Amino acid sequence: MKIVIWLLVFSSLLAGCVSPNYNYLPSSIDISEPPIGTVNIAYVGDSMLRQWTYSEHDAILLETRTSVGLLGSYTFDKGYYTKRGDGGDHGFFLPSQYGEPGKVTKCLLCDPFQVMIAYYDKQKICGVSVLNDKACTHRTSYQHTKQQASTLDSFQQTLIYSGRIGDKINLSYREFSGNQARPAFNNDVEYDIGLSSIVGYKSAKIEIIEATNESIRYKVVSNFNRAQP
Repeated sequence: MKIVIWLLVFSSLLAGCVSPNYNYLPSSIDISEPPIGTVNIAYVGDSMLRQWTYSEHDAILLETRTSVGLLGSYTFDKGYYTKRGDGGDHGFFLPSQYGEPGKVTKCLLCDPFQVMIAYYDKQKICGVSVLNDKACTHRTSYQHTKQQASTLDSFQQTLIYSGRIGDKINLSYREFSGNQARPAFNNDVEYDIGLSSIVGYKSAKIEIIEATNESIRYKVVSNFNRAQP
């Protein structure tokens, strides 16, 4: 009898049902440095050109520990929650994987947690169960923000100065995916700057102004063409 009463009470605390979706795709950001047209100096072992890609996620930063439902169906700790889907006037969020994540705990007899709802134009969040039931609160504080993905999602290309011997300079091309080098894509190349002051690898090009066995002064002509100048 007590279980039945509890279930009736618990059901009355839910704010209805919702069907979450997971249709959100983060933005892919491409960055190149140094900028095209600039004159720069690099020393042996330094990167001359570097281009990388990372994902930028919509997120909320929950600023206060918040429980939803009159009996605290789900409790959300302070921290970041990244967007996983869009529901029109609200988004669906889960604890971030990219630093300072929030945390979700459920009450003893509550169904397992599925996803958080956070509204765009008001300070209201809800917890959604695996059965698509939701419990909400209007008393909370959070801000909409962006969060950069960890290096596990990043891709990087770089051109490194390796010195000069006679009229020839040596450059090293390296690729990284996250924190891991991609040796199959690495290459060491030699250029005769007596033949041309413009050298390049793939679509990246530089104009050599001055080069010694210790340093190089150069102008960026083009990058690896994954980002705008």
